[in-house]
Amino acid sequence: MLSTVLVANRGEIALRVVRACREAGVRSVAVYSTADRDSAAVRFADAAVHIGPPAARASYLNIPAIIEAARYSGADAIHPGYGFLSEDPDFAEVCAAHGITFIGPPPEVLQRLGDKAEARAAMAEAGLPVLPGSMDALSSPREAADIADLVGYPVILKAVAGGGGRGMRVVRDPEQLTLAYNETRTHARAVFGDERLYLERYLDNARHIEVQVLCDMYGGAVHLGERDCSVQRRHQKLIEEAPAPGLPQHVREAMCEAALVGARAVGYVGAGTFEFVVSPAHEFHLMEVNCRLQVEHPVTEMTTGIDLVHQQLRIAGGEPLSVRQEDVAVRGTAIECRVNAEDPERDFAPTPGKLVEFTPPGGPFVRVDTHAFPGWTVSPDYDSLLAKTIAWAPDREQAVARIDRALDEFRIEGPGVRTTIGFLRRTLAEPQFLAATHTTTLVGAMTAPREDDPCPHDDKADQEPCPTAVSALPQESSPSPSWGPAS
Repeated sequence: MLSTVLVANRGEIALRVVRACREAGVRSVAVYSTADRDSAAVRFADAAVHIGPPAARASYLNIPAIIEAARYSGADAIHPGYGFLSEDPDFAEVCAAHGITFIGPPPEVLQRLGDKAEARAAMAEAGLPVLPGSMDALSSPREAADIADLVGYPVILKAVAGGGGRGMRVVRDPEQLTLAYNETRTHARAVFGDERLYLERYLDNARHIEVQVLCDMYGGAVHLGERDCSVQRRHQKLIEEAPAPGLPQHVREAMCEAALVGARAVGYVGAGTFEFVVSPAHEFHLMEVNCRLQVEHPVTEMTTGIDLVHQQLRIAGGEPLSVRQEDVAVRGTAIECRVNAEDPERDFAPTPGKLVEFTPPGGPFVRVDTHAFPGWTVSPDYDSLLAKTIAWAPDREQAVARIDRALDEFRIEGPGVRTTIGFLRRTLAEPQFLAATHTTTLVGAMTAPREDDPCPHDDKADQEPCPTAVSALPQESSPSPSWGPAS
């Protein structure tokens, strides 16, 4: 078993890991930037080490500083949380070189699956259905155009090194492709340091469904069911639930089995997520593999009773899986709503500021994962997530009512601070969401201005059309191979 775990992250996920370590009898070490010196993770960890100024590149992305903090504090393992260095194969290699256990997949698996084009090829080779498109990184706009003509429009351009919903661009018209290619490549270079792109077919009105897997280093692998993550804006998830509502059982089983086949094919170790798009005809195709703990992992924990962070610690400590597939039972429905410090009326612009009041909800079967508290300052340097509010109930109708009640109780106030709570409640009340017929286009439809609405982006009436920034996730509608249902 591990003895001391350094948490190379911040915010609610850092606190989540610190708490899991305390419960498992493992010493925890928090690292923090100057902006996070008064954070909850620092307060509750057994030790804390300052690693740099607020800018992420000088602190939470500063590999030498994190490794030195681990050596200074006597940590024998590092938990990367999500985001930052969580899927960085170079970081995992550096950890190994210093005799530190990286709590995640081996570096070679991170390298293979982190390259989205290579991951597509690996999963296709394993027999999983992938979206039609390029199997390698694109060499030029001309090659992109040739492949787009072959698979048919609309298509989506994606950064090979992308993740977290960034580095994507939907193209619906051949005349837009070259400009989109150049702009997406420039964005990818700036954000990921890698300008390579690949292309996939895009399908409107599909769902985003992901399968949670756990794998040990001895070949053991189980899935913990699936989650529906279709409610999102600009490829960023807002509401997630488990299990996916309205999914035929044979599709559910085939998708979960496909995820296990893919995990075994690459020698996966740890907690991971296989993300699929599902067409209206219930055909599914793999989008990507996330080699880390997901933000939305609580809904899986609430419906299975399995603590994913505890499992990560056990696996990294060299223990075999403590759960067999026949032990996994999904009960009831859990829904998670991400409460962000953003203003939905201003295209979800971040609203940093000091919290004067922060009173989370409670009550039966309500869980709130948060690092915030009254007096905490929401920093403009980091993600705008304030809290994850999760509710469980025996059925979906009760779960929707419970999560709505919980959001209604949430009290967050501060100069200049706005939150997504009102928008989340609006979404929960949408007829499509209530009927579980919603797709990744739901938020775009909710936020698209009507013809008789004034443009919220400019006071000048002659400036048309009003821009919108919300788009759906990549999807595809071609016939599904062996993993897809016949009907």
